[in-house]
Amino acid sequence: MKQIKAGIINVSGYIGAELARLLLQHPQVELTSITGRSAAGKRIGDIFPSFSNTALSISAEIDHDIDIVFSAMPHAASLDVVPYLLNKSIRVIDVSADFRLKNISEYQSWYGVSHTSPDLVEEAVYGLPELHKPDIPTARLIANPGCYATSIILAMAPAMKKGLLRGDIIADSKSGVSGAGRALSQKTHYPETNEDTSAYSLQGHRHLPEIEQELKGLDSEIPLSLTFVPHMVPMTRGILSSCYATIKNGVLPEGDRAEEEIRQLYREFYKESPFVRIIDTPPHTKHAWGSNFCFIHPIIDQRTGRLIIISCLDNLVKGGAGQAIQNMNLMFGLPETSGLETLALYP
Repeated sequence: MKQIKAGIINVSGYIGAELARLLLQHPQVELTSITGRSAAGKRIGDIFPSFSNTALSISAEIDHDIDIVFSAMPHAASLDVVPYLLNKSIRVIDVSADFRLKNISEYQSWYGVSHTSPDLVEEAVYGLPELHKPDIPTARLIANPGCYATSIILAMAPAMKKGLLRGDIIADSKSGVSGAGRALSQKTHYPETNEDTSAYSLQGHRHLPEIEQELKGLDSEIPLSLTFVPHMVPMTRGILSSCYATIKNGVLPEGDRAEEEIRQLYREFYKESPFVRIIDTPPHTKHAWGSNFCFIHPIIDQRTGRLIIISCLDNLVKGGAGQAIQNMNLMFGLPETSGLETLALYP
């Protein structure tokens, strides 16, 4: 098979740089075009010393002689660029939220901009392979999921699909500072974040509507009521989500057998998902550091009968660049794991 020619728009952000790191190691990909307007004319190694042996230069505009573009631009910035690329017969994986929400008015409400390509929203495939793998190979446009959304949807999907839950779900998530992006701000300034943990977006985080969209798609009958509270913690990478849900009466056996059945349900649901691991002990964020894996630990609180699911991933890999490459592999008929086999860094 010939090499896939790939490009990255906005390589200078954290997700863009992570895409470059992974694509440069991918055996079936040739990364030929990268953009970053503020850094145009510079070599990528001038921006990121870790790429010092890479001769690739940053341009102001993407090359058209490529097969796929990863758009790592901020929200709303993809709206003009993506239709142009698709018209040039270039397939696109958009890492922003611009094509994730099928409800246009909901997108406009949460992101504060008018959507100019509603037809492409209808066409776009929500790029969570564990739920939408059959639709990805033929897609022209993939809407790569949000990092928080990935951790929570993967945590809740098996129980939702099985119809085990009453509908009231609480998701408490902690994220490293890289999730806020590379742009400088007071809230991500080292003296502000070091030795500090804080909750934010208490009235609703932008990933909330895509989580609701995907979970409702698994069980349209459930009266879903989702409370999602994100937190910033003083680490660079990682997301750990603790999810709590009330189980319907009578759908599981009593005692320890209920927990055994839940674990078996989760293992069966993800048996064809190479990057989801159901584990018997609570995961740590470092267990996923630098890898495309999501570790999930489901358990039942025997005192309250409540289902607790702990989900853990690297927000820049499975929560971003790695998932985008996983989608690319499926789009081009490659093994899903190509270029993503790296295990987590330890310690």
